[in-house]
Amino acid sequence: MGSKSVEDMIEASTGVHFSGFHMDGLESRNIEKPTTSPATENLHKQPFVIGVAGGAASGKTTVCDMIIQQLHDQRVVLVNQDSFYHNLTEEELARVHEYNFDHPDAFNTEKLLDSMENLRHGQAVDIPNYDFKSYKNNVFPARRVNPSDVIILEGILIFHDPRVRELMNMKIFVDTDADVRLARRIRRDTVEKHRDIGAVLDQYSKFVKPAFDDFILPTKKYADIIIPRGGDNHVAIDLIVQHIRTKLGQHDLCKIYPNLYVIQSTFQIRGMHTLIRDSQTTKHDFVFYADRLIRLVVEHGLGHLPFTEKQVITPTGSVYTGVDFCKRLCGVSVIRRYHSERHVLLLDPILGTGLFLFMVDNDLLLYKFSA
Repeated sequence: MGSKSVEDMIEASTGVHFSGFHMDGLESRNIEKPTTSPATENLHKQPFVIGVAGGAASGKTTVCDMIIQQLHDQRVVLVNQDSFYHNLTEEELARVHEYNFDHPDAFNTEKLLDSMENLRHGQAVDIPNYDFKSYKNNVFPARRVNPSDVIILEGILIFHDPRVRELMNMKIFVDTDADVRLARRIRRDTVEKHRDIGAVLDQYSKFVKPAFDDFILPTKKYADIIIPRGGDNHVAIDLIVQHIRTKLGQHDLCKIYPNLYVIQSTFQIRGMHTLIRDSQTTKHDFVFYADRLIRLVVEHGLGHLPFTEKQVITPTGSVYTGVDFCKRLCGVSVIRRYHSERHVLLLDPILGTGLFLFMVDNDLLLYKFSA
Protein backbone atom coordinates (compact mmCIF):
# COMPACT_ATOMS: atom_id res chain seq x y z
CA MET A 1 0.00 0.00 0.00
CA GLY A 2 1.55 3.29 -1.11
CA SER A 3 1.54 6.73 0.46
CA LYS A 4 -1.52 7.78 -1.51
CA SER A 5 -3.68 5.01 -0.08
CA VAL A 6 -2.39 5.83 3.41
CA GLU A 7 -3.53 9.42 2.99
CA ASP A 8 -6.88 8.19 1.69
CA MET A 9 -7.34 6.07 4.78
CA ILE A 10 -6.51 8.97 7.10
CA GLU A 11 -8.96 11.19 5.24
CA ALA A 12 -11.64 8.51 5.33
CA SER A 13 -11.24 8.22 9.08
CA THR A 14 -12.52 11.76 9.61
CA GLY A 15 -16.11 10.62 9.10
CA VAL A 16 -18.47 9.19 11.68
CA HIS A 17 -16.82 6.34 13.58
CA PHE A 18 -18.34 3.39 15.33
CA SER A 19 -15.63 0.75 15.56
CA GLY A 20 -12.66 2.06 13.57
CA PHE A 21 -11.86 3.22 10.07
CA HIS A 22 -14.36 3.27 7.23
CA MET A 23 -13.10 0.68 4.78
CA ASP A 24 -14.86 2.11 1.71
CA GLY A 25 -12.78 1.63 -1.40
CA LEU A 26 -10.47 -0.85 0.24
CA GLU A 27 -10.35 -4.51 -0.48
CA SER A 28 -12.38 -6.26 2.21
CA ARG A 29 -10.46 -8.83 4.21
CA ASN A 30 -11.62 -11.29 6.79
CA ILE A 31 -10.80 -10.00 10.25
CA GLU A 32 -10.02 -12.70 12.74
CA LYS A 33 -11.39 -12.27 16.22
CA PRO A 34 -8.49 -12.01 18.67
CA THR A 35 -8.16 -15.01 20.88
CA THR A 36 -8.05 -14.61 24.65
CA SER A 37 -6.63 -17.03 27.12
CA PRO A 38 -8.62 -18.13 30.19
CA ALA A 39 -6.26 -16.06 32.33
CA THR A 40 -7.07 -12.94 30.29
CA GLU A 41 -10.79 -13.59 30.53
CA ASN A 42 -10.60 -14.02 34.30
CA LEU A 43 -8.64 -10.78 34.56
CA HIS A 44 -11.53 -8.82 33.09
CA LYS A 45 -14.08 -10.50 35.35
CA GLN A 46 -12.30 -9.88 38.62
CA PRO A 47 -14.44 -7.78 40.99
CA PHE A 48 -13.12 -4.99 43.18
CA VAL A 49 -13.08 -6.39 46.72
CA ILE A 50 -13.26 -4.02 49.70
CA GLY A 51 -12.65 -5.18 53.27
CA VAL A 52 -14.21 -3.19 56.11
CA ALA A 53 -13.05 -4.06 59.63
CA GLY A 54 -13.29 -2.49 63.07
CA GLY A 55 -14.58 -3.10 66.56
CA ALA A 56 -18.16 -4.07 67.35
CA ALA A 57 -20.54 -1.09 67.02
CA SER A 58 -17.81 1.03 65.41
CA GLY A 59 -20.02 1.94 62.46
CA LYS A 60 -18.85 -0.59 59.88
CA THR A 61 -22.35 -1.30 58.58
CA THR A 62 -23.06 2.42 58.26
CA VAL A 63 -19.86 2.92 56.26
CA CYS A 64 -20.76 0.00 53.99
CA ASP A 65 -24.29 1.33 53.45
CA MET A 66 -22.96 4.77 52.53
CA ILE A 67 -20.49 3.31 50.04
CA ILE A 68 -23.21 1.16 48.46
CA GLN A 69 -25.56 4.14 48.27
CA GLN A 70 -23.00 6.29 46.46
CA LEU A 71 -22.07 3.45 44.09
CA HIS A 72 -25.71 3.07 43.02
CA ASP A 73 -24.73 2.84 39.36
CA GLN A 74 -22.47 -0.16 40.00
CA ARG A 75 -23.32 -3.73 40.93
CA VAL A 76 -22.34 -3.94 44.60
CA VAL A 77 -22.93 -6.78 47.08
CA LEU A 78 -22.29 -6.93 50.82
CA VAL A 79 -20.95 -10.08 52.47
CA ASN A 80 -21.00 -10.06 56.28
CA GLN A 81 -18.54 -12.10 58.29
CA ASP A 82 -21.34 -12.63 60.87
CA SER A 83 -23.04 -14.92 58.35
CA PHE A 84 -20.19 -17.40 58.73
CA TYR A 85 -20.40 -18.14 62.45
CA HIS A 86 -20.08 -21.81 63.33
CA ASN A 87 -23.19 -23.68 64.43
CA LEU A 88 -22.96 -24.19 68.17
CA THR A 89 -22.92 -27.73 69.49
CA GLU A 90 -25.30 -28.89 72.22
CA GLU A 91 -22.53 -28.50 74.76
CA GLU A 92 -21.77 -24.96 73.59
CA LEU A 93 -25.47 -24.06 73.59
CA ALA A 94 -25.75 -25.14 77.22
CA ARG A 95 -23.01 -22.62 78.08
CA VAL A 96 -23.74 -20.04 75.39
CA HIS A 97 -23.11 -17.12 77.76
CA GLU A 98 -19.51 -18.31 78.05
CA TYR A 99 -19.01 -18.63 74.29
CA ASN A 100 -16.72 -15.98 72.78
CA PHE A 101 -18.27 -14.76 69.52
CA ASP A 102 -15.41 -12.27 69.11
CA HIS A 103 -12.70 -14.94 68.77
CA PRO A 104 -11.31 -15.88 65.31
CA ASP A 105 -12.23 -19.54 65.90
CA ALA A 106 -15.91 -18.59 66.10
CA PHE A 107 -16.02 -18.08 62.32
CA ASN A 108 -16.07 -20.65 59.53
CA THR A 109 -13.33 -18.97 57.49
CA GLU A 110 -13.02 -21.88 55.07
CA LYS A 111 -16.64 -21.47 53.97
CA LEU A 112 -16.11 -17.71 53.61
CA LEU A 113 -13.06 -18.31 51.39
CA ASP A 114 -14.98 -20.82 49.30
CA SER A 115 -17.85 -18.37 48.78
CA MET A 116 -15.46 -15.56 47.83
CA GLU A 117 -13.61 -17.80 45.39
CA ASN A 118 -16.85 -18.60 43.60
CA LEU A 119 -17.92 -14.93 43.49
CA ARG A 120 -14.54 -13.88 42.09
CA HIS A 121 -14.94 -16.44 39.30
CA GLY A 122 -18.40 -15.24 38.32
CA GLN A 123 -20.48 -17.84 40.16
CA ALA A 124 -23.48 -17.08 42.36
CA VAL A 125 -23.29 -18.29 45.96
CA ASP A 126 -25.70 -18.90 48.84
CA ILE A 127 -24.63 -16.97 51.93
CA PRO A 128 -25.84 -18.46 55.24
CA ASN A 129 -28.36 -16.48 57.26
CA TYR A 130 -27.17 -16.94 60.84
CA ASP A 131 -29.83 -16.97 63.56
CA PHE A 132 -28.57 -15.43 66.80
CA LYS A 133 -31.41 -16.94 68.81
CA SER A 134 -30.82 -20.59 67.95
CA TYR A 135 -27.14 -19.98 67.02
CA LYS A 136 -27.60 -21.96 63.82
CA ASN A 137 -27.15 -21.01 60.17
CA ASN A 138 -29.80 -23.37 58.78
CA VAL A 139 -32.91 -21.93 60.43
CA PHE A 140 -33.58 -19.34 57.73
CA PRO A 141 -33.11 -19.70 53.95
CA ALA A 142 -29.69 -18.75 52.64
CA ARG A 143 -29.24 -15.45 50.81
CA ARG A 144 -28.40 -15.77 47.12
CA VAL A 145 -25.57 -13.43 46.13
CA ASN A 146 -24.76 -12.90 42.46
CA PRO A 147 -21.37 -11.89 41.00
CA SER A 148 -20.89 -8.12 41.04
CA ASP A 149 -18.49 -5.35 40.12
CA VAL A 150 -17.78 -4.57 43.78
CA ILE A 151 -17.81 -6.94 46.75
CA ILE A 152 -17.71 -5.50 50.27
CA LEU A 153 -16.51 -7.86 53.00
CA GLU A 154 -17.53 -6.58 56.43
CA GLY A 155 -16.66 -7.97 59.85
CA ILE A 156 -14.78 -7.43 63.08
CA LEU A 157 -12.05 -9.95 62.17
CA ILE A 158 -12.15 -9.77 58.39
CA PHE A 159 -8.43 -8.78 58.34
CA HIS A 160 -7.30 -11.55 60.72
CA ASP A 161 -6.76 -14.34 58.19
CA PRO A 162 -4.06 -13.51 55.60
CA ARG A 163 -5.85 -15.60 52.97
CA VAL A 164 -8.88 -13.34 53.24
CA ARG A 165 -6.73 -10.20 53.19
CA GLU A 166 -5.11 -11.31 49.94
CA LEU A 167 -8.51 -11.20 48.23
CA MET A 168 -8.98 -7.49 48.96
CA ASN A 169 -8.14 -4.60 46.67
CA MET A 170 -8.84 -2.09 49.44
CA LYS A 171 -8.82 -2.51 53.21
CA ILE A 172 -10.71 -0.04 55.42
CA PHE A 173 -10.56 0.09 59.22
CA VAL A 174 -13.35 1.99 60.98
CA ASP A 175 -11.75 3.55 64.07
CA THR A 176 -14.25 4.72 66.69
CA ASP A 177 -13.65 5.66 70.31
CA ALA A 178 -14.15 2.78 72.78
CA ASP A 179 -16.69 4.75 74.86
CA VAL A 180 -18.79 5.45 71.77
CA ARG A 181 -18.68 1.79 70.76
CA LEU A 182 -19.74 0.68 74.25
CA ALA A 183 -22.60 3.18 74.35
CA ARG A 184 -23.84 1.99 70.94
CA ARG A 185 -23.57 -1.64 71.99
CA ILE A 186 -25.58 -1.05 75.18
CA ARG A 187 -28.29 0.79 73.26
CA ARG A 188 -28.43 -1.85 70.52
CA ASP A 189 -28.46 -4.91 72.79
CA THR A 190 -30.93 -3.53 75.32
CA VAL A 191 -33.38 -2.02 72.81
CA GLU A 192 -33.16 -4.39 69.83
CA LYS A 193 -32.25 -7.64 71.59
CA HIS A 194 -34.02 -6.88 74.90
CA ARG A 195 -30.99 -7.94 76.91
CA ASP A 196 -30.27 -6.95 80.49
CA ILE A 197 -27.73 -4.13 80.75
CA GLY A 198 -25.80 -6.09 83.37
CA ALA A 199 -25.39 -9.02 80.99
CA VAL A 200 -24.28 -6.66 78.20
CA LEU A 201 -21.60 -5.08 80.39
CA ASP A 202 -20.48 -8.48 81.65
CA GLN A 203 -20.06 -9.79 78.08
CA TYR A 204 -18.23 -6.61 77.08
CA SER A 205 -15.67 -6.82 79.88
CA LYS A 206 -15.26 -10.59 79.61
CA PHE A 207 -15.13 -11.12 75.82
CA VAL A 208 -15.64 -8.03 73.66
CA LYS A 209 -12.93 -5.72 75.02
CA PRO A 210 -10.22 -8.41 75.41
CA ALA A 211 -10.94 -9.70 71.90
CA PHE A 212 -10.70 -6.17 70.50
CA ASP A 213 -7.32 -5.63 72.17
CA ASP A 214 -5.95 -9.07 71.26
CA PHE A 215 -7.34 -9.74 67.78
CA ILE A 216 -9.13 -6.76 66.19
CA LEU A 217 -6.92 -3.78 67.00
CA PRO A 218 -3.70 -5.53 65.80
CA THR A 219 -5.25 -5.90 62.32
CA LYS A 220 -5.50 -2.12 62.03
CA LYS A 221 -1.94 -2.13 60.65
CA TYR A 222 -3.16 -3.96 57.53
CA ALA A 223 -5.63 -1.23 56.61
CA ASP A 224 -5.03 0.95 53.56
CA ILE A 225 -7.47 3.54 54.90
CA ILE A 226 -8.43 4.32 58.50
CA ILE A 227 -11.73 6.16 58.99
CA PRO A 228 -12.06 8.02 62.29
CA ARG A 229 -15.65 8.42 63.60
CA GLY A 230 -17.03 5.83 61.17
CA GLY A 231 -20.15 6.85 59.26
CA ASP A 232 -19.98 10.40 60.60
CA ASN A 233 -16.86 11.02 58.51
CA HIS A 234 -18.56 11.96 55.22
CA VAL A 235 -15.36 13.41 53.74
CA ALA A 236 -13.56 10.09 54.10
CA ILE A 237 -16.48 8.18 52.57
CA ASP A 238 -16.58 10.54 49.58
CA LEU A 239 -12.83 10.13 48.97
CA ILE A 240 -13.11 6.34 49.22
CA VAL A 241 -15.98 6.24 46.72
CA GLN A 242 -14.06 8.50 44.35
CA HIS A 243 -11.05 6.17 44.56
CA ILE A 244 -13.25 3.13 43.93
CA ARG A 245 -14.77 4.77 40.85
CA THR A 246 -11.28 5.56 39.57
CA LYS A 247 -10.18 1.95 40.02
CA LEU A 248 -13.33 0.60 38.36
CA GLY A 249 -12.72 2.82 35.34
CA GLN A 250 -9.08 1.86 34.97
CA HIS A 251 -7.51 -0.51 32.52
CA ASP A 252 -7.44 -4.02 34.02
CA LEU A 253 -3.63 -4.03 34.16
CA CYS A 254 -3.70 -0.79 36.18
CA LYS A 255 -5.68 -2.55 38.89
CA ILE A 256 -2.76 -4.94 39.31
CA TYR A 257 0.14 -2.52 38.76
CA PRO A 258 -0.51 0.85 40.47
CA ASN A 259 2.42 2.54 38.68
CA LEU A 260 1.05 1.70 35.24
CA TYR A 261 -0.60 4.37 33.09
CA VAL A 262 -2.60 3.79 29.92
CA ILE A 263 -2.53 6.55 27.34
CA GLN A 264 -6.08 7.36 26.28
CA SER A 265 -6.89 5.94 22.88
CA THR A 266 -7.89 8.39 20.15
CA PHE A 267 -8.89 7.91 16.51
CA GLN A 268 -5.42 9.16 15.57
CA ILE A 269 -3.73 6.46 17.67
CA ARG A 270 -6.13 3.78 16.48
CA GLY A 271 -5.52 4.88 12.91
CA MET A 272 -1.77 4.50 13.30
CA HIS A 273 -2.26 1.14 15.02
CA THR A 274 -4.30 0.03 12.02
CA LEU A 275 -1.59 1.08 9.61
CA ILE A 276 1.36 -0.57 11.35
CA ARG A 277 -0.63 -3.81 11.73
CA ASP A 278 -1.70 -3.91 8.09
CA SER A 279 0.34 -6.53 6.23
CA GLN A 280 0.12 -4.43 3.07
CA THR A 281 1.65 -1.32 4.64
CA THR A 282 4.99 -0.45 3.07
CA LYS A 283 8.18 -0.45 5.11
CA HIS A 284 8.48 3.33 4.74
CA ASP A 285 4.97 3.97 6.04
CA PHE A 286 5.39 1.42 8.84
CA VAL A 287 8.55 3.14 10.13
CA PHE A 288 6.99 6.60 9.76
CA TYR A 289 3.83 5.85 11.76
CA ALA A 290 5.64 3.66 14.30
CA ASP A 291 7.96 6.60 15.00
CA ARG A 292 4.94 8.89 15.38
CA LEU A 293 3.48 6.53 17.98
CA ILE A 294 6.78 6.48 19.86
CA ARG A 295 6.91 10.30 19.88
CA LEU A 296 3.41 10.43 21.37
CA VAL A 297 4.46 8.00 24.09
CA VAL A 298 7.63 9.96 24.86
CA GLU A 299 5.71 13.24 25.03
CA HIS A 300 3.20 11.70 27.42
CA GLY A 301 5.98 10.16 29.50
CA LEU A 302 7.81 13.47 29.88
CA GLY A 303 4.73 14.83 31.61
CA HIS A 304 5.20 12.29 34.41
CA LEU A 305 8.78 13.35 35.21
CA PRO A 306 9.38 15.72 38.15
CA PHE A 307 8.88 19.41 37.36
CA THR A 308 9.39 22.56 39.37
CA GLU A 309 7.92 26.02 38.92
CA LYS A 310 10.10 28.53 37.07
CA GLN A 311 9.65 32.20 36.17
CA VAL A 312 11.16 33.73 33.03
CA ILE A 313 11.22 37.17 31.48
CA THR A 314 9.67 37.42 28.03
CA PRO A 315 11.14 39.66 25.25
CA THR A 316 8.42 42.22 26.08
CA GLY A 317 9.56 42.37 29.71
CA SER A 318 6.62 40.41 31.13
CA VAL A 319 7.02 37.73 33.75
CA TYR A 320 5.87 34.27 32.72
CA THR A 321 5.47 31.49 35.29
CA GLY A 322 6.15 28.09 33.78
CA VAL A 323 7.85 24.84 34.73
CA ASP A 324 11.25 23.25 34.31
CA PHE A 325 12.67 19.79 34.92
CA CYS A 326 13.81 19.26 38.50
CA LYS A 327 16.78 17.32 37.19
CA ARG A 328 18.36 16.89 33.82
CA LEU A 329 17.05 14.00 31.72
CA CYS A 330 19.83 11.51 31.13
CA GLY A 331 18.56 10.16 27.83
CA VAL A 332 15.94 8.33 25.87
CA SER A 333 16.50 4.75 24.76
CA VAL A 334 14.24 3.15 22.16
CA ILE A 335 14.54 -0.64 22.16
CA ARG A 336 13.05 -2.74 19.39
CA ARG A 337 11.94 -6.25 20.24
CA TYR A 338 9.67 -7.09 17.35
CA HIS A 339 8.84 -5.45 14.06
CA SER A 340 5.69 -3.81 15.46
CA GLU A 341 6.72 -3.34 19.09
CA ARG A 342 9.03 -0.80 20.66
CA HIS A 343 9.94 -0.09 24.25
CA VAL A 344 11.02 3.33 25.46
CA LEU A 345 13.06 4.05 28.57
CA LEU A 346 13.35 7.50 30.17
CA LEU A 347 15.91 7.49 32.99
CA ASP A 348 16.84 10.06 35.62
CA PRO A 349 20.07 8.83 37.28
CA ILE A 350 20.06 11.58 39.93
CA LEU A 351 16.61 10.77 41.34
CA GLY A 352 16.89 7.06 40.66
CA THR A 353 13.52 7.11 38.95
CA GLY A 354 12.38 6.54 35.42
CA LEU A 355 9.61 5.69 33.03
CA PHE A 356 9.21 2.54 30.95
CA LEU A 357 6.85 2.91 28.02
CA PHE A 358 5.56 0.08 25.89
CA MET A 359 2.64 -1.08 23.79
CA VAL A 360 0.37 -4.07 24.47
CA ASP A 361 -2.33 -4.88 21.94
CA ASN A 362 -4.03 -1.53 21.24
CA ASP A 363 -2.94 0.23 24.42
CA LEU A 364 0.06 2.45 25.05
CA LEU A 365 1.28 1.75 28.58
CA LEU A 366 3.49 3.82 30.85
CA TYR A 367 5.18 2.30 33.92
CA LYS A 368 6.87 4.49 36.55
CA PHE A 369 9.66 2.95 38.61
CA SER A 370 12.24 3.95 41.20
CA ALA A 371 15.49 2.46 42.41
